Amino acid sequence: MLDYLQFVPLFTAFFVALILLVVMTPLAHQFGWVDQPGIRKHHVGMVPLTGGVAIFMAVLVASVVTDVWMKNNPLFFTASAFIVLLGMMDDRFDLSAKGRLMCQFGVASIMAWSAQNYITSLGNLLGSGEILLGLSGYFFTIVCVVGVINAFNMIDGIDGLAGGMSLIILLTVVGFLVASGNGGAIMEPLIIVAAIVPFLAFNLSWKGFKGNKIFMGDAGSMFVGLTIVWLLVDHTQSDNAAFRPITAVWLIGLPLMDMAAIMYRRARKGQSVLQPDRKHLHNIFMRAGLTSRQALIAILVIGACYCMVGIMGEVYRIPESVMFWSFLALLFFYSYIIQNIWTVIRKVKRYTRNRA
Repeated sequence: MLDYLQFVPLFTAFFVALILLVVMTPLAHQFGWVDQPGIRKHHVGMVPLTGGVAIFMAVLVASVVTDVWMKNNPLFFTASAFIVLLGMMDDRFDLSAKGRLMCQFGVASIMAWSAQNYITSLGNLLGSGEILLGLSGYFFTIVCVVGVINAFNMIDGIDGLAGGMSLIILLTVVGFLVASGNGGAIMEPLIIVAAIVPFLAFNLSWKGFKGNKIFMGDAGSMFVGLTIVWLLVDHTQSDNAAFRPITAVWLIGLPLMDMAAIMYRRARKGQSVLQPDRKHLHNIFMRAGLTSRQALIAILVIGACYCMVGIMGEVYRIPESVMFWSFLALLFFYSYIIQNIWTVIRKVKRYTRNRA
């Protein structure tokens, strides 16, 4: 791994993000690019929504200056620029869900059609041979990209969650790249990691950064989602794939399941599946009595467990069909628990009191 590690791009991404986070804060207040407390938002004061733009710009500058990523993926930055701009507009003007969705499909098309980074094979999901998609892979990829972008956008509800979940997934990808002999590609996810770390310092008010809270905003959560799905497709579909497609699904399993459960619940109630609410996993944890920081740790641990399942599947070469049906079974179980979460919590509390 050390043979492929380049510190200049990492330091560049880190310090550019750090500088931009500081410089952009007064500008955000000046132009009203802030998140204000409301019915669904219980933070104190107006918080700048500049985290995502700073992360994107840091990755772009580090890649162009050091020629680590830009030389291979200029279309990645084209798609990313559009998704960040969309997020900025949504943060500032609260765009309609349908309009936002149409733009996301356009960005996904850049990835699938223009960059030719699309899903051609699903692997041996059913145990009856490899499932090849052919031309339908373009359309399937576009749907998947939009789904992952929105999954990360939806999970970004408490301090550190989208950023922390991203770090876990990206570092897992780094491990797969090294283990599979693709170490030359580790700088791609590591540059993103280097840019996210200073944001987390402000977002989580680490020592020395207190009093300067910054949010990632829709620009950040959608950029992170696009980046992760770009990397997952790229490293599962190449001739020298780092891991299998079903493993990629497990890596982002928690955001996907949370989104699926939320959309199912909204659809059952006759609501728009894109309508925001306060019934996400982090909201449930906090209403059950956990603090924001405790909920963050709990969810990140669960997310890490999903990644661990993916790792174990690769290490022990568990059949893809077993991994696939296990994921579906867990998805249905997760959805059932979420739909009946308050009944489950009451029973757990009653059991705990009786044991005490």
